[in-house]
Amino acid sequence: MQTEVFDVSPELAAQWLTRNTNNRPLSKNTVQQLAGQIQRGEWQLTHQGIAFDEDHVLIDGQHRLAAIVKAGVTVPLTVTHGVPRTAFTVMDTGRKRTGRDALALAGEANATHLAAALRGLYLYLHAPNSAWSGAASVTSNDQLLVMLDQHPGIRDSLNHGIALNRGCRITVTAATIGWYVTSTARPEIDQSSWLEGVVTGALLESGDPRLTLRNTMLGLAAGSAHRRRDDSREHLLYYLKSWNAWVEGRRVKLLRRSPNETMPRISRHSGIAQAVGDA
Repeated sequence: MQTEVFDVSPELAAQWLTRNTNNRPLSKNTVQQLAGQIQRGEWQLTHQGIAFDEDHVLIDGQHRLAAIVKAGVTVPLTVTHGVPRTAFTVMDTGRKRTGRDALALAGEANATHLAAALRGLYLYLHAPNSAWSGAASVTSNDQLLVMLDQHPGIRDSLNHGIALNRGCRITVTAATIGWYVTSTARPEIDQSSWLEGVVTGALLESGDPRLTLRNTMLGLAAGSAHRRRDDSREHLLYYLKSWNAWVEGRRVKLLRRSPNETMPRISRHSGIAQAVGDA
C-alpha cells in the first residue's frame, strides 16, 4: 500500500467518484454535514481519507469526496492506493466521535448534558422555530466547541438545569437553555425564587406560572399528556412562556402549544415585585 496527501479539488473528487463501483449507498445527510464543515473551514487533515484497492476501485471515502464536490472547495486529503479488497469488510466500522466525546476530551464535566445543551442553544439562536431533529439540526463537534467558547456561562446554567430536571422532569437541555438565555437577557433579576418554586412547588397557589410549569412537566413525564415527553424544544417553549408570565406578574393556569406557535421572546417587562395577578 502507498499513502500520500493530496490537495483534492472538487473536479478531482468528482473524477475519483466515478471509480465508486461497489460501495454502500450514499447518505445525503452525511454529505451535507461534511460539506458544511468544509465551507465553515472546520476541515482538518487526519489519517482518515480515501482508499483505492488493487484495481483502482474506490473502497473508502465516497462521502468525503462527495462533500468536496458539494462544497466546491479544495481540501487536503489522505489517499491510500493498493488496499487489499479483503479489507473492505472491516473499513469504517469504528464508532464516530460524538460531541460528548469532543467535550470530554477537552476536559469538560457533564459532557453528555453539556453537548446536548450546546446543540440546543445553537438551534435556539439560529433555528428556534424549526424542528430540532433530522439532518438540518445536526451540529458538528467544532460548532459545539465554538459555542462553548462564545457562551461559557452555559456551564453554570447546566447546574441549574440539572436541578430543575430533578425537581419537575423538564429535560436538562431545555432547563439549561431556559436558565441561560433568561439570566443572560435579564441579569438584574434574582431567579432564586423561580428555581425554588419550579423545583418544589411549595406554598404556590393555582395559577402561579412556576406551579403551572412544574405540573405540566410532571404530567408530560407521567404520560398523562399526548405530546412527546422528551421534546426539548417544546419544553423550552413552555419554560419561556411560564418565565415570561412569572417575571411580568401574570397568572397562568394552563400551558399549551399551538401547531405553528413560535418560540417566545424573553419579556422585557417586570411585575414580580407585586403579587401574581390575573392574566
